[in-house]
Amino acid sequence: MKRKTYGFATLIPALLLASPALAQHDPAALQAKALEDDTAYDIVEGLTTEVGHRLAGTEDEARARDWAVQKLASLGFENIRVEPFTLPVWVRGEEEAYITSPFPHKMHITALGNSASTGEDGLEAEIAYFPTLADLSAARDGSLEGKIAFVSHKMTKTMDGSSYGAFGGARFIGPRIASQKGAAAIIIRSVGTDYHRNPHTGGTSFANGDPIPAAAISIPDAENLERVIARGKPVTVKLKLTPRTLGELESGNVITEIPGSDPNAPIIVIGGHLDSWDLGTGAVDDGAGVAITTAAAKLVKDAGQPKRTIRLIWFGSEEVGIYGGRAYAEKHGAAGHAIAMESDFGAGRIWRVEFKLPEGNDALKTEIANALAPLGIGKSEIMASGGPDNGPLVRLGVNAIDLQQDGTDYFDLHHTPDDTLDKIDPKAMQQNVAAWATVLSIIANSDADIAARPVEPEG
Repeated sequence: MKRKTYGFATLIPALLLASPALAQHDPAALQAKALEDDTAYDIVEGLTTEVGHRLAGTEDEARARDWAVQKLASLGFENIRVEPFTLPVWVRGEEEAYITSPFPHKMHITALGNSASTGEDGLEAEIAYFPTLADLSAARDGSLEGKIAFVSHKMTKTMDGSSYGAFGGARFIGPRIASQKGAAAIIIRSVGTDYHRNPHTGGTSFANGDPIPAAAISIPDAENLERVIARGKPVTVKLKLTPRTLGELESGNVITEIPGSDPNAPIIVIGGHLDSWDLGTGAVDDGAGVAITTAAAKLVKDAGQPKRTIRLIWFGSEEVGIYGGRAYAEKHGAAGHAIAMESDFGAGRIWRVEFKLPEGNDALKTEIANALAPLGIGKSEIMASGGPDNGPLVRLGVNAIDLQQDGTDYFDLHHTPDDTLDKIDPKAMQQNVAAWATVLSIIANSDADIAARPVEPEG
């Protein structure tokens, strides 16, 4: 038989099939596969259907950890384990709010995490209105004795989510300030951008102050309350919030790895957070994030062993204080790590990439940016953060890359009953997976010097 001969162009597809390592380094081939892959959607569909909401430290979050371990095993991951930690656990109770005078209205309300209880009989008091958090801060100490503070604001839609930082303080620290001013309770305009009667929950911190009942009302209710106040008559509101604390309970980080061929190479950490608030099913925040990163890691794993180990983490108890991220950083430190990445901004399409890498890695940045360009992703000069859960690790000196999603509509859904599976666009999710798999395949096989530069912990 006459032996066939092959030209170089003919050999390329055969070589890619014969060498998973070569296929892994081909962004076009990896992206094409990701854009047809349903693994991420299947994960978030299963998580929200079979578990539902996953409030930090509760039995629901524990069920989610068990589900995660089984799911990761079914996807072919190995060395799956749970690293436990404890945290104080808060759960909500009954939630009611009414304007009682001068114009009675029922309002849609939800308690903020760590809110105190009004007691079963509720609390009725006059409203002290503050158009902004700055106005509340300027109030004289003790001037709100016996009153319910109401803080408003006007959060706007932004693609990069920057309005959350600008207006989120009403929730983050508003209740603490109101307590310091002597308020009996506080209600805030929901930190969100939708006009549904869906109040947005979220954590707040009283630091060393005295907790008071603290809640958010829906944006339509907040604007109606403003109109009532504008009539110039004293306004009274009745609240009933009966949350409670359950003491110190267990949560945990679910961890698995794709072992690298070089055991001495600093590792890549990726993931999202498994817990969610309890009003919806946690599809967008952050079922999508764990699904996207897991699907991307599986694509890289299936393409062949990478040089660097990729550690995938489904972080626990992020929503109530980034407990999982802090527990991981305290246990593992920065040494032995290279880059940290997290998906925790919904499931919108990725539109830009940000870097925090050591000096001398311009070529790596360019390689990544060029590989992402076909997906409609541009390079940014903004420094990457690594995401909320990786924040403690990054502050210890670990490098970071952020794949920023379009968050224009994210705060319509954030921490609301509307955070459900139907809000996820499967095609946008596939674009996310394609971007993540591209970056992972490059950094996990790169010879660039991307080892962490450990620093002393702050404080």
